[in-house]
Amino acid sequence: MQLNLKNPIIFFDLEATGINVNSDRIVEICYLKVQPNGQEETKTFRVNPGMPIPPESSEIHHIFDADVVDCPTFKEIGKMVAKDIEGCDIAGFNSNRFDIPMLVEEFLRNDIDIDLSKRKFIDVQVIFHKMEQRTLTAAYKFYCGKTLDGAHGAEADTIATYEVLKSQLDLYPDLQNDIHYLSEFSSFNRNVDFAGKIVLNDKDEEVFNFGKYKDKPVDEVLKRDTGYYGWMMQGDFSLNTKNVLTRIRLRALNNK
Repeated sequence: MQLNLKNPIIFFDLEATGINVNSDRIVEICYLKVQPNGQEETKTFRVNPGMPIPPESSEIHHIFDADVVDCPTFKEIGKMVAKDIEGCDIAGFNSNRFDIPMLVEEFLRNDIDIDLSKRKFIDVQVIFHKMEQRTLTAAYKFYCGKTLDGAHGAEADTIATYEVLKSQLDLYPDLQNDIHYLSEFSSFNRNVDFAGKIVLNDKDEEVFNFGKYKDKPVDEVLKRDTGYYGWMMQGDFSLNTKNVLTRIRLRALNNK
């Protein structure tokens, strides 16, 4: 089934030096842009992360330091990537928890301006886990009847994710071919920041989603525990999370 699109949609996958959004860096990015008329365009880039790639990461994605030493840095390609993504909805496999927060962090780190706040995010892994509870390789075999050659390579994983979503729409009549619906269906929480440290509760209040103040309204916590803001700003949290926290704090101060 072809996707019913109002906006272009980007399917993308990242390979990185590790899984820490705050300290690790992208080493490969692939994105497949699908237009509402069905036209498709794929781009793949190796990226010099500016740091050694740990052997345990190379064992997974088979990208080594020598493979990226002459590649551009994210700062060099980031504006082009942002331009390609601008105005598009975004889909991936485990993208809401890893790829999107990692990409946003790279944009922020390199002072690249892009607003994703109005975009729809579809996580094909969440749809898969809600329906079948498997991995991308198993999903590709289950839904598409194909063996995923080159798994953990950004391009192979990106194209497989796109094909899996189309096959999911064919297989499950209850899944609506609508980007807004799929975005809502593939979200566990209503994230305020991309890392999911701050979410909206059923009252549309911004609440913490971790730690001793889990489920507590952010503005109330910041009023009651004046040191908590400083602790988070100095802590191992993403730049995006810190920016969101600062915005909430400033809004509360301005409303006094």
